[in-house]
Amino acid sequence: MSIARTVPGSRAPASDVDPFSIEFFEDPHRIHGELREAGPVVWLSRYRVHAVARYAEVHAVLNDWRTFCSSRGVGMDDYATGKPWRPRSLVLETDPPEHDRARAVLNKVLSPAAMKRLREGFTAAAERKVDELLERGSFDAIPDLAEAYPLSVFPDALGMPQEGREHVLPYAAVVFNSFGPDNDLRREALADAAPHMAWVAESCQRGSLAPGGFGAGIHAATDTGEITPEEAPLLVRSLFSAGVDTTVNGIGAAVYCLARFPDQWRKLRAEPSLARAAFEEAVRFESPVQTFFRTTTRPVEIGGVEVGEGEKVLMFLGAANRDPRRWERPDEYDIARRTSGHVGFGSGVHMCVGQLLARLEGEVLLGAMARKIDSIEITGPVRRRYNNTLRGLASLPITVEA
Repeated sequence: MSIARTVPGSRAPASDVDPFSIEFFEDPHRIHGELREAGPVVWLSRYRVHAVARYAEVHAVLNDWRTFCSSRGVGMDDYATGKPWRPRSLVLETDPPEHDRARAVLNKVLSPAAMKRLREGFTAAAERKVDELLERGSFDAIPDLAEAYPLSVFPDALGMPQEGREHVLPYAAVVFNSFGPDNDLRREALADAAPHMAWVAESCQRGSLAPGGFGAGIHAATDTGEITPEEAPLLVRSLFSAGVDTTVNGIGAAVYCLARFPDQWRKLRAEPSLARAAFEEAVRFESPVQTFFRTTTRPVEIGGVEVGEGEKVLMFLGAANRDPRRWERPDEYDIARRTSGHVGFGSGVHMCVGQLLARLEGEVLLGAMARKIDSIEITGPVRRRYNNTLRGLASLPITVEA
């Protein structure tokens, strides 16, 4: 990466880095460091957008929806100048007050009380999964654990139809790839999207969802007038797209971290109650959601740099989560760390609506592993899965012992 001193007419240093390239996805941390050191705001000349990589600026942008709006799209596309590729998300791609009405319904459906009701069943499913994999001894921790466990509990909790659940992960991959530029990853994802989108659209209808699940709870809000019948399927769709992929990558990151840092695995084995902290630190350390965009609603100054109205600002969440200005020893995975304030689930009014569900799944699965597994060893090549927004693995071969 090369960083010029400044952009003509601006005080922002310029960088020619491509944060949506395979080379970047393989090892973003070095370039994250260079972007943080370049300044509080960097001009990405390749895409002609401003970017923030330091914690303070990322946190500030996330928490000022009036200046940095989501309603013009949280990807590179500007919905003020082009049509969205699918109907806008009512929570991710709206701003208050429209956002608040939809968010209130999801907050009620995904409340702490709802998580409490799910805990026993989710824990039992986690223990069954760990027992099954212990019998095998060697397996791929991504498809066999990080994907298999959420897919064994989340679709039923949502009330998804049994048939066609193989569309869930590909659909989520399409959504998160669409937030990037018009590159090969996005084009390939959208080219193959039609069957996944059709299944999801049908599965979000009231008649397709099982009674008692999250989906039915969302549709029930139409009976009280909290949302309209047209809005309910779009809210269910928000859970489809956000409820699996980020959790899968978070669990995969946690297993990868615990396998690479045996001292932290021993610490978790000795104190399984640290399972929630181990998952939370993995979300900070690996940041399954790496980037999001906002669009300025007015001219604004960020870190001494003037940014005009209607400009896209790219937030490097992964870089913020390892900013040494905010974290001590940021490049160490430490399950005893106080992770409060990390932006792995976002921050502000648009903070991830499914975070309680992701944390529940991560906690009970890592807790079951800590109680039942003695050792974890990586036993084959580790491969990344490439996505314009998400950071995760495609393959993590491991061997475990009881």
